[in-house]
Amino acid sequence: MGLDMIRKAFRNAAAAAAGAAAATAHAAYDVDILPPASPIAQQIYDLHWAIMWVCIVIFVVVFGAMFYSIFKHRKSLGAKAAHFHENTTVEVIWTVIPFVILIGMAYPATKTVLDMKDASNPDLTIKVTAYQWAWEYAYLQDGVKFHSRLSTPRAQIEEWEKQGEKKGPDYLLEVDNAMVVPVGKKVRLLVTSNDVIHGWYVPQLGINQYGIPGFVKDTWFKADKPGVYRGQCSQICGKEHGYMPIVVVAKAPAEYDAWVKEQKAAAPQAAAPAQVAASAPAVSENPNRKWTADELKALGEKVYAANCVACHQATGKGMPPAFPALDGSKIVNGPKAAQLALVLGGKQGTAMASFARLSDSELAGVITYTRNSWGNKTGESIQPADVKAARK
Repeated sequence: MGLDMIRKAFRNAAAAAAGAAAATAHAAYDVDILPPASPIAQQIYDLHWAIMWVCIVIFVVVFGAMFYSIFKHRKSLGAKAAHFHENTTVEVIWTVIPFVILIGMAYPATKTVLDMKDASNPDLTIKVTAYQWAWEYAYLQDGVKFHSRLSTPRAQIEEWEKQGEKKGPDYLLEVDNAMVVPVGKKVRLLVTSNDVIHGWYVPQLGINQYGIPGFVKDTWFKADKPGVYRGQCSQICGKEHGYMPIVVVAKAPAEYDAWVKEQKAAAPQAAAPAQVAASAPAVSENPNRKWTADELKALGEKVYAANCVACHQATGKGMPPAFPALDGSKIVNGPKAAQLALVLGGKQGTAMASFARLSDSELAGVITYTRNSWGNKTGESIQPADVKAARK
C-alpha cells in the first residue's frame, strides 16, 4: 500500500509538471518520455519521474549547502577554517542517508524488473524473428505468420528533395504489415534473430528485448487501450539499422478475432504472403504452376525493391566492396543453381544474408528479375518448383 501511494503521488506530480510545461510553450511529449500504454511501461514511467525528483532534491540540497557555505564563510568576511581530523557522527550520517536513498530507489526498480521478466500465463504467444532488415511474426496459437518491413518510399529516404516528395508524418516509422494484438490480453513474445543481434524496442509498451542468433528470449506486454504504438530496432544491426521500424496495432478483442480470420482466409491465395509489399499481386503459391517470364519479373521487381535495393541499389550497381554490383555479376550471369544457393544460404564473412525466409515464388521472381535486368540478358527464368527442390 505504501509503495502504491508513493507511485500515485509521483504520478500526480509528473502529470502536473507535464501539464504546466504544455501550457507554457510545448506539448508534454516535447519534454517527457512517451505516454505509457502498458502496465510495465507505466511502472517505468513512474520510476523515471520518481528518480528524477530524488535527483533534483539531492542536487538542491547538496549544491544549496555548498554555495551557502562558500558565500557565508568567504575569506573577505574574515572566516577562518576549523581544524579537525574526523567526526564519527558526520561520517555515519553521510553513509546512512545515501544508503537509505539507494534502497528506496532500488526496491521499486527491482520490483519492476521482476515484473518485466514474468512472462508466465500468456493469453497469446508470438514468435518474433529478426532479419536484416525485417521482422517475422508467427502467431503460435492462431496460425498466422507474416513479415513486416519499412514502407516509407525510397524517394523520401534518398532523394525526396529532388523529387519534391515530402516526408510523411510517420517517416521511417511505418511498415507494410503491423503486428496486431488484442487489448487487455497478455502477449508473450519469443524473440530471436536469424543473422546478427537486433533489438525489439517499443517504448510505449515498455519492451526492449534483444534478438540473439541461436537464442530465444521471452518478454511480454499488455496493451491498455486501442492504438498504434511505434518503435525501432535498438541495436546497430548493419547499414539499414535505421530502416527497421516496429509498429504494433492494439485492437478490441472482437476486432482482433476478425483480423485473424482475414489473415487465415487470405494466406492460401497470397503470392507474396503479406510480407513483400501491400501492392504485391495475388498469385497462387502452387509450386507446380509454370510462370511466364514476364510474371516472374513483375513479382521479382517488387521483391527486389523490398529486400535488395538498399544494398545493391535500384540500378544494380551496388556499393562495392561491401555490396557488389549485380549488373554484370558473374554469379547472376552464371549457372542458376549457384545464384539460388547463394540467395538461400547467404555467404559467411560478407553482408549477404540468407533469404530462405521468402516464399518459393518470391525467390523465383527475384532471381529471374536480376538475371534479366540492367545489363544482364541471360534470357533465363527460374520456377518456384526449382526453388522448392533446392531447399531440400
